[in-house]
Amino acid sequence: MEEKRRWLAIQGYKHDGQLHRYWEHNYLLEENDDFFIVASTRTKVVEADGRYWYTREPAITFFSKKEWWNTIAMIKDDGISFYTNIASPSIMDKGYIKYIDYDLDVKLFADGTMRLLDEKEYRRHRNQYAYGKDLDFVLRNQTNLIIKKMKEKQFPFIDEVVENYYCEFKQLQKLK
Repeated sequence: MEEKRRWLAIQGYKHDGQLHRYWEHNYLLEENDDFFIVASTRTKVVEADGRYWYTREPAITFFSKKEWWNTIAMIKDDGISFYTNIASPSIMDKGYIKYIDYDLDVKLFADGTMRLLDEKEYRRHRNQYAYGKDLDFVLRNQTNLIIKKMKEKQFPFIDEVVENYYCEFKQLQKLK
């Protein structure tokens, strides 16, 4: 697996194929049958309109290859917060991790509070891009699955897992 570790970029698209957001500098820690797992610190994020910003805290991101979500575990002073994007399964294409963002998001704060985000944006895009009943069913089902995983502290919503990946990333960076 060592040879697969490398820096790469991430591209998030909308349902119509337009690039939505681009993350420049992410380190692939692990790739297995189910996930791409990447680490990042102060990564430049470029929006579709050209605006950009930098992430504030270190993060470990879990891109599911089979399920319709990806989760960013943000390592903050007060603990780990998890931000899950309901999105298409992720693929690797020409050195980029790519997925389609479907707007619905679920955030699990370090104190255990959970919040469903961007429902209005989801409804607007569902109509604009004509998602259809089957896709809507999958996306709603995956949202419910994520909420269940968060409540039950199932992978990847386990602080120790995130901490272990982050320690591994820091160690790898010291060796370079």
